Amino acid sequence: MRLTPEEYLALPNRRITLLGMSGVGKTHLSTMLRREDWFHYSGDYRIGTRYLSEPILDNIKAQAMQVPFLRALLRTDSIQIINNITVDNLHPVSSFLGKLGNPELGGLSLTEFKRRQALHHQAEVQAMLDVPDFIRKAELLFGYPHFINDAGGSVSELDAPEVMETLARHTLIIYIRATEQNQRELIQRAERDPKPLYYREDFLDEQLTHYMASRDLEYVAQIDPDDFVRWVFPLLLRIRLPRYEAIARDYGYTILSSELLEVRDATDFHELVLSALARQEPA
Repeated sequence: MRLTPEEYLALPNRRITLLGMSGVGKTHLSTMLRREDWFHYSGDYRIGTRYLSEPILDNIKAQAMQVPFLRALLRTDSIQIINNITVDNLHPVSSFLGKLGNPELGGLSLTEFKRRQALHHQAEVQAMLDVPDFIRKAELLFGYPHFINDAGGSVSELDAPEVMETLARHTLIIYIRATEQNQRELIQRAERDPKPLYYREDFLDEQLTHYMASRDLEYVAQIDPDDFVRWVFPLLLRIRLPRYEAIARDYGYTILSSELLEVRDATDFHELVLSALARQEPA
């Protein structure tokens, strides 16, 4: 969806997809707009509640079955385990994705880790292809005039052309480019609190080989899960950034994470979008 500032202003219904690394402000902005009559579509929430709900529950039950007391209750249907995923609490999704490495430190085997990565990939593709349906639901069923798609940080890794083509047909794509300072902050955050991540399989295989050689390890089970995430995150960031740049070039527009810090309400956001459209208009 290519628009001039004038065309954007004339839209009765604004539909926008936010792209960028986790931590650049996508969810913060979406939550702000949610309070101002925008429908907040969270890709991760859709993944967790629709496409990975059963695998997430199976993972939780598998952990519970290791506790004899809970095992007896589960086998007799005496207790029920449910997900409590909300737009503001997506921890069950990341806990299912997990980390690679030593099982005594909570790590997963390479086979299981890749299985979960593949499931997440399929789920994220489907969640993004669901956007047109939810645009219609948001307006016709719930009465929201505007729509914000809060896409996951790994959308640039999907290598699924149909995803970007669908999003570009139905939404205005806005890429939030992390400034150099913001990139340093993302790396520091990953060092303080290493979280589960999605990796393309070829990237994972290549970096895993380098990591194990650098740590003089023979088996995946020897990996400290948190140490691997800390080590690989700057490399993942470096690989993802040009992918996002290419998406913005081909399908959308770019704003800076520093500009987003100045946004306080929907009016500020409209002004920022208009500025992005104006500076990226064809000559």
